Amino acid sequence: MGFFVGGGRLIGAQMKEKLNRREFLRAFGIGASLAAMSGCAFAGQASVGGRKRPNVLFIAVDDLRPQLGCYGHKQMISPNIDRLAGDGVTFLRSYCQVPVCGASRASLLTGVRPARERFVGYATWAERDLPGVPVLPKHFKTNGYHTVSNGKIFHHSADCRGGWSEPPWRPRGDWRNYLLAESKEAARKNSGGGPAFEAAEVRDSAYHDGMIADKGILDLRRLNRMDKPFFLAMGFLKPHLPFNAPKRYWDMYEREEIDLADNPFRPKGAPDAALHNWGELRSYAGIPKKGPLSEETARTLVHGYYACVSYTDAQIGRVLTEVDRLGVRNNTIVVLWGDHGWNLGEHGLWCKHCNFETSLHSPLIVRGPGIKRGVKTDALTEYLDIYPSLCELCVLSSPGHLEGRSFVPLLKNPNLGWKKAVFSRYFNGDSIKTDRYRYTEWRRKDGEVYARMLYDHKVDLVENVNIAERPENKLLVKKLSGMLEYVRSAG
Repeated sequence: MGFFVGGGRLIGAQMKEKLNRREFLRAFGIGASLAAMSGCAFAGQASVGGRKRPNVLFIAVDDLRPQLGCYGHKQMISPNIDRLAGDGVTFLRSYCQVPVCGASRASLLTGVRPARERFVGYATWAERDLPGVPVLPKHFKTNGYHTVSNGKIFHHSADCRGGWSEPPWRPRGDWRNYLLAESKEAARKNSGGGPAFEAAEVRDSAYHDGMIADKGILDLRRLNRMDKPFFLAMGFLKPHLPFNAPKRYWDMYEREEIDLADNPFRPKGAPDAALHNWGELRSYAGIPKKGPLSEETARTLVHGYYACVSYTDAQIGRVLTEVDRLGVRNNTIVVLWGDHGWNLGEHGLWCKHCNFETSLHSPLIVRGPGIKRGVKTDALTEYLDIYPSLCELCVLSSPGHLEGRSFVPLLKNPNLGWKKAVFSRYFNGDSIKTDRYRYTEWRRKDGEVYARMLYDHKVDLVENVNIAERPENKLLVKKLSGMLEYVRSAG
């Protein structure tokens, strides 16, 4: 069986030996959408049946956990993302493949699962880990789209550069984007790591996300005049550290009302492999090199995270308003996703870099022509599913290497029975999420399991008690471990 993109052979022989495993995974509802060729006849064409293909507005938000109004978190002020959710479908149980930015993005944009030697850390290059595979923007470009990248899409702006019709654009200057003199001085004294937060009294476009929104709005006006559909990717940087946002977004929240984690402690029975020293945060000035944060510092960081979410939400709102003003809403698919979750003190952890629900659960919202409005689905989905779903929505063939499953049926019927499980990994830890459980195991190179944890989300959604070693769960652990092994072998 061959695999094709736009009529040309893509991978082929090296994929054949994996076919049986992938057919198994697909039958289980957890794997590849092999050679979905529904749009093959239109490959390379900018229109279908005399109509221009739908545009795609592809919005990525760094470190965004699903702590938004549309996900039931009323303390968060996110009116624009909530408005988007009200006009489309919100995936309540969507999961990233890797809880770190570079690897998560590489997996999503290639449509391929991570493995022990592939898509591992934050500095991942997709084109180095998986050369020759058509990434999502490249596939759209090949099929007649004008593809544009603003802000952070791939971790490295030069990664898979051939997938874009124009050179990828990012704001100039230090990505930390300190504006205050005291912040810059602290960064100088701390070898580049300034304070973990900043609140300058400036206009929105003084910080990078405002600049990204400005650029995206100008691009929308320009792209709308073209005679071909566009794929406009916009990667917003906040709420990534440092938590820098204009002061007015900090002022939206009453500091004393900011909630701290209810479970700032190690889960009972959790292995050492599950935890980390949150080195990313500790690299910033004013953060202790070891030990817990003071309550005052923790509250300030949570406040800063909230402020940054509200700031980025406002920029997304500006872009969505421009889509409406230009009159292209009825022919534009909007996909919003965060590259992974983030810990705000749960289990004594900050940042991501772990296999807990707080790092793996991440938001996904889709709006577009013909898509139900204001509905939510509990179906288990994963970021691998975004690539084949966009192909189907835009009537493009799906490359045969994809390992996700198009969720387009859920956009029509959000209550469909769906995947039995979704999968993530971080370094040596492989994790499976089923309807009821999350199971993670850590293996050495020789296959020996040296740590495991199991949480029953029916009674312990916040994962406070590891039940992997309880005798009554022996058969369940064996079953979930076997499912993980099948996914590993398929990769």
